[in-house]
Amino acid sequence: MHRKFLRLTWFAICIFCVTLRVDTLSILVTEDAASDRRPISPGEEVLGAESQQENSSGDGTRSQASFTVSEALRVLQPLQPIRNHGASYDKASGLVGTTLYYAKEAFFLLFMNGPPDEDFLSTRPRKLSKPLSQAVKLLETAANQREPDAIFLLAEMNFFGNYTHPRNYSEAFRRYHELASLNGNSSAQHQLGLMYATGLGGAVQRDQTKALMYHTFAAMGGNTKSQMTTAYRHHTGIGTPRNCNEAARWYKKVVDKAVAYSRSGPPGGQSLQRDAYKIADENGGVYGEGASVVSSGMNANKGGPNSDAHAAVDDVLEYLDLMSRKGDIKATFSLGLLHYEGSRTMRRNLKTARSYFMIVGRKYWQKDGSTRDEDPNVVKFASKSAGYIGRMFLRGEGMEQSFDKALTWFKRGVKNGDALCQYEMGLMYLHGYGVKEDAMVAADYFKASANQDLASAQVNMGKLFLDQGDVNAAIHWFDLAARHSHIEALYHLAEINNNGIGRDRSCGIATAYYKLVAEKVETIHSSFDEANQAYDEGDIETALPIYIMAAEQGYESAQANVAYILDECKSILPLDALLPWKKQRSPLLKNGFLALLYWTRSAKQSNIDSMVKMGDYYLSGHGVEADMEKAAMCYQNAAETHQSAQALWNLGWIHENGIGVEQDFHLAKRFYDQALETNQESYLPVKLALLKLRVRSFWNTVTNGKVNSIRSEPEPKKEWTFSDWLTNFLEDPHPYHGEGGEDDYADGPLPDGMPGGDDYYYDDIDETLIDSFIIIGLAATLAFLVYYRNQRQFGHRRQIEGQGEQGRQQQQQQQQPPPPPLPPPQHPMQGEGGGVLDEQQNLQGQQADGGFFPPVDDPNYGAWVAGGVGH
Repeated sequence: MHRKFLRLTWFAICIFCVTLRVDTLSILVTEDAASDRRPISPGEEVLGAESQQENSSGDGTRSQASFTVSEALRVLQPLQPIRNHGASYDKASGLVGTTLYYAKEAFFLLFMNGPPDEDFLSTRPRKLSKPLSQAVKLLETAANQREPDAIFLLAEMNFFGNYTHPRNYSEAFRRYHELASLNGNSSAQHQLGLMYATGLGGAVQRDQTKALMYHTFAAMGGNTKSQMTTAYRHHTGIGTPRNCNEAARWYKKVVDKAVAYSRSGPPGGQSLQRDAYKIADENGGVYGEGASVVSSGMNANKGGPNSDAHAAVDDVLEYLDLMSRKGDIKATFSLGLLHYEGSRTMRRNLKTARSYFMIVGRKYWQKDGSTRDEDPNVVKFASKSAGYIGRMFLRGEGMEQSFDKALTWFKRGVKNGDALCQYEMGLMYLHGYGVKEDAMVAADYFKASANQDLASAQVNMGKLFLDQGDVNAAIHWFDLAARHSHIEALYHLAEINNNGIGRDRSCGIATAYYKLVAEKVETIHSSFDEANQAYDEGDIETALPIYIMAAEQGYESAQANVAYILDECKSILPLDALLPWKKQRSPLLKNGFLALLYWTRSAKQSNIDSMVKMGDYYLSGHGVEADMEKAAMCYQNAAETHQSAQALWNLGWIHENGIGVEQDFHLAKRFYDQALETNQESYLPVKLALLKLRVRSFWNTVTNGKVNSIRSEPEPKKEWTFSDWLTNFLEDPHPYHGEGGEDDYADGPLPDGMPGGDDYYYDDIDETLIDSFIIIGLAATLAFLVYYRNQRQFGHRRQIEGQGEQGRQQQQQQQQPPPPPLPPPQHPMQGEGGGVLDEQQNLQGQQADGGFFPPVDDPNYGAWVAGGVGH
């Protein structure tokens, strides 16, 4: 038994050694990460050394210096850098792969781990190997003869570390400056602008003005990288005031190259694969899983950012393969689509994709083209597969190009209304691929496909309308396609806004569209694939300069990557110093100012976590002088989006402690509560913070402190209008139900039903009928009130009219002469004096007509008017 165990152990060790050897050999034969900037021959275009020192004799023979460069390249060719191969070994799925992975990790930990290499941490120049030393001497000899290729090679080797040469940024700067001064080499000018912009490696002091100057010279020389950089600097105002027109002009030069590349190649254009991504998202974001915006709140359920990318793809492929073997046609089609499109972690495999598509297609079509009687699900995916099979025949992808076979498959899909087949048919008729050119037929196919929201068809519809002069219709289709970020749609919208076609010119909108188009074609100006590969293999010093180049060009993902790599504030209690296998950071990676610079530029492009990081740097004074007010401002700006619980928690903390803002316990509690509402995963830290805050607030209240303590929020009282009351009454017709308790009824249970009655009597009453009666009653009451009010108004009006009539009659009577007085009637008891005896004697001073006031013709009338006699 013991021998059997030893044999198994020895067998596992042998397998591991073989795997390690194969892994090492595969790295040795891999191209250098900077090979697209390193020339294979002195005349290669990518070298960028526009050699202007040709032999004056013009006999076509190369100079001795050129032969020297060729000899140096022959010596350098076998020297490929060996990166950290342990970091490139990914954890495989399955028992054997998992066992080998952990065995390799344990092997490196136990036997290949040691103290940090002094040469790695020191700034002393390392000793060169014999072949490398020989090649360098040859290149220096040619450089002394002012050979541009030799100077450029030496500069690249010192900057990128090509051919295992140690990096020396000061020497690289000297060589780039020598080459730029020699013949105005645009590649050298670009590198000088980069080093002046960042001060990389301490080779030169940062100077944004000189950086823009060198980038401008390189851009004028046709360097695409500098054209992107110059456009971005004018767009955001780096080293120069913002100038939208200049930004649009330089972006236009890059976009023209990008669109030309996109339209080149097979029918339908190049397949653009995006390699730019944020490396922090692979670990759950800048602040980790659950605390960053990309992995919390509304983004918490999105898979992928917090898991290993390779393992996730392998798991998906394994699951789809299992379902495909069980006969799931959707899984089979999905496998073909994954292999056809590829991803950052999985290369395209066109032959495998074709085999899966053919499996799906044969489920519905026979060899003679006849169809089987299948369900709609099979018809749907078979039609989609026909579109991709025809596309591969049309473009010659993974098979020989054949327009006739492509047309056959497209016709099959068109019969079932597949959008891709309709678009490809339109493309064939538009350009005459195997058929006669017919723009009208192409337009019909494009329209049918565009109505199914296929972006490529919508773009072609926009082009057709634009050719006919119908700008509004063209813009409509371009806008629809722009929702899918189609490069052609974005390009045409940029051109329309920049030239003011059919609308007023908008430089800002045009520049934004130009920037999107330029960043979609990474191949012509960026090297994200190299940077990603170097980072995955653990070669951070190689990845960093490439990311910085892309960051200077305006890529937000590259800016976030550079800041993340240089960030040293990832944890309050870092454990790297305690782990024996963790090497110390290189001096190149210790640059807090540069990290803050790129956090800032990333935040300006709407990266919320980068904005929070800015606040952390200003709060701790890392890379910049501490400024609490700026820290609070950064947290406030990030919190306004209501997506970052970290920003809200930080706002609560600074208000609790009065850092950069006025101390306010009540406001701090509000921010803590909002942090919990934004991200439920912050429950524990928020509750602990609230517990401490309540204790401090209670003590502040007891001691009559000056800080605003926590208080209950008063509920705002709403003033009810009649319509609100009526609506509330109708919505809750029984507001008093439920107020009484069980004590209001008998202790015993209620009877099951009324004897001789219907147990469900109340259930039979339609509640809508009761509501109708209530509404009718209220309407009748309202009608009666209106009628009563009208009657009152009518009676009041009649009374006013009657009083007016009486007044007019009295006025007419006063204007008429008085009638003659009648003789007084004789009374039987009246005496000679004209008075009534005994009972009707005249009072003293009373007139004969019974009045007390003197008439007008009386002599005493004047005295009476003046105030009366005796007054």
